Amino acid sequence: MLNIILMGPPGAGKGTQAKKIIAKYNIPHISTGDMFREAIKEGTELGKAAATFINAGHLVPDDVTIGLVKERLAKPDCAQGYLLDGFPRTIPQAEALEVLTKQIARPVGIVINFECDRPELIRRISGRRVCVSCGAPYHVDTMRSKVEGVCDLCGGKLIQRKDDNVESLIVRLDHYEHQTKPLLAFYEKSGLLVNVNGLTGYDKLFDEITVLLDEVARR
Repeated sequence: MLNIILMGPPGAGKGTQAKKIIAKYNIPHISTGDMFREAIKEGTELGKAAATFINAGHLVPDDVTIGLVKERLAKPDCAQGYLLDGFPRTIPQAEALEVLTKQIARPVGIVINFECDRPELIRRISGRRVCVSCGAPYHVDTMRSKVEGVCDLCGGKLIQRKDDNVESLIVRLDHYEHQTKPLLAFYEKSGLLVNVNGLTGYDKLFDEITVLLDEVARR
């Protein structure tokens, strides 16, 4: 069973590696960010509440986030493992996660932390674009569309998410430094933490991560 947490500041490469991991190991990718964006798109009460915090670059309150994650991890498709991306972000969330995963007999097996410097994070995130129609990702430097502002896949309009502008990003990075980074000590103490270099090339980094996960799977 592979129960994984990916950690690191926004833009450190967690999303790219998450896609590779779930494809290889056939486990669900549980991203609280995606969950909230879907709720916002559908206009649910949870989505409306979350939008207020997300658009300002702030974290969604713990009680809302924890309830969502607990419900998700208990579903049948998580029986053979899961990958958590974007949660936990605070010590109280980590403590709550530790309790609820023991309750459902699905404890975390490894925490992979992506390290990356702030100037590179700002370059990566402020340049991100996404298709409003199909959700395909792009970047103004490293993953340009054939026609500027137009999705290669469906012809939809490419936009910058509200929380990907520099101002919101700086707020998010400050939140990470003050609230989320202490989690590294929490998971290091538990013996679950492994640090990787987010500046390593995508394929080489995935090879390193695969070695780590294969070792966990053999335990």
